Amino acid sequence: MAASSQRHDVIVVGARCAGSPTAMLLARRGYRVLLVDRVTFPSDTMRNHFIHGPGVGSLKRWGLLDRIVASGCPAVRRQTFDLGDFPLSGPIEPVDGVDANYGPRRYVLDTLLAHAAAEAGAELREGFSVQELVFENGEVVGIRGRSRTGGVVEERAPIVVGADGLHSLVARSVQAPVYNTRPTLTCGYFSYFADIPVDGIAVAIVGNRFMIAFPTHGGLTCVAVQAPVAEFPSFRADIERAFFASLDRVPWFAELVRPGRRVERWLGTADLPNQYRKPYGPGWALVGDAGYHKDPLTAQGITDAFRDAELLTDAIDAGFTGRLSPAEALAGYERRRNEATRASYEEAVAMASFLPFPPELYAHRAALRLAA
Repeated sequence: MAASSQRHDVIVVGARCAGSPTAMLLARRGYRVLLVDRVTFPSDTMRNHFIHGPGVGSLKRWGLLDRIVASGCPAVRRQTFDLGDFPLSGPIEPVDGVDANYGPRRYVLDTLLAHAAAEAGAELREGFSVQELVFENGEVVGIRGRSRTGGVVEERAPIVVGADGLHSLVARSVQAPVYNTRPTLTCGYFSYFADIPVDGIAVAIVGNRFMIAFPTHGGLTCVAVQAPVAEFPSFRADIERAFFASLDRVPWFAELVRPGRRVERWLGTADLPNQYRKPYGPGWALVGDAGYHKDPLTAQGITDAFRDAELLTDAIDAGFTGRLSPAEALAGYERRRNEATRASYEEAVAMASFLPFPPELYAHRAALRLAA
């Protein structure tokens, strides 16, 4: 992975929440980065978009939080949780001096991140569809694809980073091993509603239903429901009925949402596996959902992607500068990623299994309610 005289030091495939920060951070360190994506920005995606405190802290460190605020995305400073006992409200815990979370629409957030990478010096090619990786002697040495004008283009670099999502072409092409897998546990649907007076983020986990509502751009509120994956066929058969029947299990939540107006289409999926992939090999690395994916019930995906972009940037830099061998540096990236995610992965699996919460948690919540 030594730096070469090629035009690019790193090629990043995928310019959303994992790829663009990786490209930006590498470019800020002086590396020649090519960032490609098959879409042109602004572009939406069928993924949810809540950013918890550590992820907001990343945006602040990168100098991008002010842009999120300037985009008109509401700050979320309060949270309400109902675990089947009662709704308990309180302020968001500050993280790194930031006392708010945010839920920016992906067509805003992803565009902002891609442009930040370009501003840092990365070459951003939108509308570029990667067709295949280029191999030499079993090692990835580049990509081959089509530009937005239809021409076939080949680009080379010492390392290709797959930030191209759960169904990553990069991961498939290198046959990245999958491990610590758990079955798909939930399905989910969400949409956007007007005229919902939500105060911060509202979450309810009652029985075998999870529901969340939070404010986003344009005065809208994102409302989502997750249910056991076995219910996906019946849910899909009549989304409106199943969605509101789920909300009606928690009267205060239904009273919050029912007066609103749904103003966008339903978005839903049962494609929610729980898995790790080995995130590196000769000439390649993976970041974001391409390398690690868990049930979105805990809404940690963007925060995880931001953290792993920093970890991978450090590893690539260590390999290029010779502080570590490429294999040592990227093995360290995998180890740190796994250490950082081990507890949250198990938590997400347990919650997505709708396992009972421990009695001590309910006792703690009751004490907080009395103290309020």
